[in-house]
Amino acid sequence: MTLTVFSLLLTGVMLNAAAQLLLKAGTTRIGEFAFSADNIVPIGWQLATQPFIVAGVGCYVISLVVWIMGLSRVPVSIAYPMLSIGYIVSAIAAWYLFGESLTAQKMIGIGFIIIGVYLVARS
Repeated sequence: MTLTVFSLLLTGVMLNAAAQLLLKAGTTRIGEFAFSADNIVPIGWQLATQPFIVAGVGCYVISLVVWIMGLSRVPVSIAYPMLSIGYIVSAIAAWYLFGESLTAQKMIGIGFIIIGVYLVARS
């Protein structure tokens, strides 16, 4: 895998992780909700106008374009496992930004992910 391909894939993964974190920040500000016939428009409007949600969707769109560029250069069997890096970034960022738990068991799992991604990238 070339540095260019790795950079494209990593950029796509990081944008995807950023999208998740932005969506979480947006839904945290909106609060817990459920869609029903009575509230689909007001809740939909809140979601569509919440800046963090909008930014998260934007990150998703850009990550899709970058990801497709990466897929055009490398087999999906190598690219797709790279998405696991997003779990590492999201778990650590969620701990730091939102106070979510980062237990020893999660850290061991993250270690396995790092080893696995390294092995797949080297193949």
